[in-house]
Amino acid sequence: MGDLRERHIKRICIFCGSSLGVKKEYAHSAIELGRILAQKKIALVYGGGRVGIMGQLAKACLEAGGEVIGVIPKQLYKMGLGYTKLTRLHLVNSMHERKAMMSDLSDGFIALPGGLGTIEEFFEALTWAQLGIHRKPCGLLNTAGYYDKLMEFIGNAVKQEFLEKEHKDMILVSEKPIDLMAKFRAYRAPKASKVIWVLEKTGNLV
Repeated sequence: MGDLRERHIKRICIFCGSSLGVKKEYAHSAIELGRILAQKKIALVYGGGRVGIMGQLAKACLEAGGEVIGVIPKQLYKMGLGYTKLTRLHLVNSMHERKAMMSDLSDGFIALPGGLGTIEEFFEALTWAQLGIHRKPCGLLNTAGYYDKLMEFIGNAVKQEFLEKEHKDMILVSEKPIDLMAKFRAYRAPKASKVIWVLEKTGNLV
């Protein structure tokens, strides 16, 4: 199928931590992904920060000749957290506006290791995919097994019948950036959204 551009993926949104974490692999993996995006001529869309994994990712993509688009709330920018050397930096009024713009700009979503903000942003994008609001791929870069416990939780949600297996399988997971990109290339969204699944389960589908 060739590279990701053949699937009309021109921009990928990355959610990730504003800290570096305790393992050097987190930053190394982010740097590798930034370089891969640049090589594939896929623009990086991210939260616009200059610190932590966010900063390492953006810097690597820029240094490799890539396009980097940041979206940051004005309040955080005024605190000095913005990366001013990006291809474009959008200043917005709120976190809600930030997430909406990042989604509109992007053709797919990847979460690198991060904290509450990273998880919240990724799961909102994933929920929109589950509901059929968009059909964009969503993936976890599981560096050093960072998301192993999270995937255990997701697996248990399937067992407890709060989540359909086909919706669990929407989460593309890999420890290596290049492998995750290959999964994005092969991704096909489920035919039915969660709404249809719930109606079928409850016998209310007309």
